[in-house]
Amino acid sequence: MKNLKLTLLFIGIVSFLAFTLNQKNALNNSYGYNVGDLAIDFNLKNIDGNQVSLSQFDKAKGFIIIFTCNSCPTSVANEDRIIALDKKYKESGFPVIAINPNNPLVSPEDSYELMKVRARQKKFTFPYLFDEKQEVYPLYGATRTPHVFILEKEKEGLFVRYIGSIDDSSRNASLVKTKYAENAVDAILLGNNIEVSNTKAIGCSIKK
Repeated sequence: MKNLKLTLLFIGIVSFLAFTLNQKNALNNSYGYNVGDLAIDFNLKNIDGNQVSLSQFDKAKGFIIIFTCNSCPTSVANEDRIIALDKKYKESGFPVIAINPNNPLVSPEDSYELMKVRARQKKFTFPYLFDEKQEVYPLYGATRTPHVFILEKEKEGLFVRYIGSIDDSSRNASLVKTKYAENAVDAILLGNNIEVSNTKAIGCSIKK
């Protein structure tokens, strides 16, 4: 009888720990992606009026997803770097996909119409999508603008390989010492491990 009670107690403890772990994992997953997670596709309106999804890019080996906007000074300071990333890696199969996650009622500078104006001014070479219903950025777990998510395409789908900043100097490009996003894409293209796969995104909070 004593052994039976101990066995039941042990089973109860294991079940409780398993339940707690599952709840923790569910909470983490609801907050956004982690490196190694499988990412799902989305369908958002581009500045040209067309809907864009990742599945449309048949020849892509992956994507440089960047949540950015018109109004944040840090995003503005990174615009030329974002353009440079697209020009450098698009032909290698890693195009930039920029997404504006901000609510224009809270941040009027980030309206869809002004997105089109900004894209023309800066001659964006990449899609600039509007997360109008604010459904995509929470799925990814983006919290700042800019916030980078690098995805690699495999047979099973798109896997998150890097999350964080473009580089180590959010405001001043002349002070950059480590190009996190470039290093991550280079490693993927060479078949190497990414040395730094997670960094802190520095910028403005997303306007809800």
